[in-house]
Amino acid sequence: MTDVPEMTELLRDAPSNWGRWGDDDEVGALNHLTAAEVLRGAAHIRSGAVFTLQRLIGDPKGDPVWPGREPAKRTMILDESTWDGDTAPQFPGGLHYADDKIDAFLQGSTQYDALGHVWYGGKIWNGYDARTTVGGLEKASVQPIADRGVVGRGVLLDLARFRGKENLDKAETFTHEDLEACAKAQGHTIEPHDILIIRTNFLRLFFEQGPAFYEGFCEPGLTYSPELVQWFQDKEIPNLVTDTIANEVTVDPVSGVALPLHCALMRNLGVTLTEICDLEKLANSCAEDKQYTFLYVAAPLKVARASGSPVNPVAIK
Repeated sequence: MTDVPEMTELLRDAPSNWGRWGDDDEVGALNHLTAAEVLRGAAHIRSGAVFTLQRLIGDPKGDPVWPGREPAKRTMILDESTWDGDTAPQFPGGLHYADDKIDAFLQGSTQYDALGHVWYGGKIWNGYDARTTVGGLEKASVQPIADRGVVGRGVLLDLARFRGKENLDKAETFTHEDLEACAKAQGHTIEPHDILIIRTNFLRLFFEQGPAFYEGFCEPGLTYSPELVQWFQDKEIPNLVTDTIANEVTVDPVSGVALPLHCALMRNLGVTLTEICDLEKLANSCAEDKQYTFLYVAAPLKVARASGSPVNPVAIK
């Protein structure tokens, strides 16, 4: 597209939560998840069924990652073959053990974004100078999110089933009005402070198509509008969770801007983003028992100054 606006122009009049929780805040809208919100989420536990939402790291079928990132590489350092030679380590009593390591992008699997992960205009979340990201995030890294944890009422919004599809298509979009219509069809409403969990099942195409998946890459997802951003602000949504790589349509079809919601929601409102979740078992359960609300619990790894971290979120119904 030609005449693509700058982010500063597109979001000139967008709402902001900078300073709302103090000048030193680094967790943004997660402040909405008070002890009362934890108890509200816990009240939706009925059967005790547990669903983990992380995608497998090192999946033999491949790991979906953002274009330009490499999947995680696990390397075996010690195994039983280590003790085949005369130079093997010796431990009193004859102990042998296995050891391995992983080389991975911190945002190359199911993960939480730090609020300082994306910015424009030289400022990250809460107005911190973008130069504080040099060499590692001094402000708004993933560590404060990991320190506090994320617990509240989770709501699954199964957009794929709502639209009668196996999965949403490349570049297919939806709005907050679609989310509310989906919730209504599922028999519930979206309430203030809900953790929104959106299923598109788009990543099934990664496993079916292989390298062709990245040709003309544009994921389905929410698309920017001032009304959508204001809806997130009015609902005081703390956390947006999806099964896609970037949580929103990759390139906005109207403005041509890439990932404007990362800026409007995360950078400006402090909404935490969680990506690349595996929602299939949870979605099948919800479709079967018609319970789409549950306790959601997540704690990314505590990595100092990191812009993101792997996570294995848990939904408890």
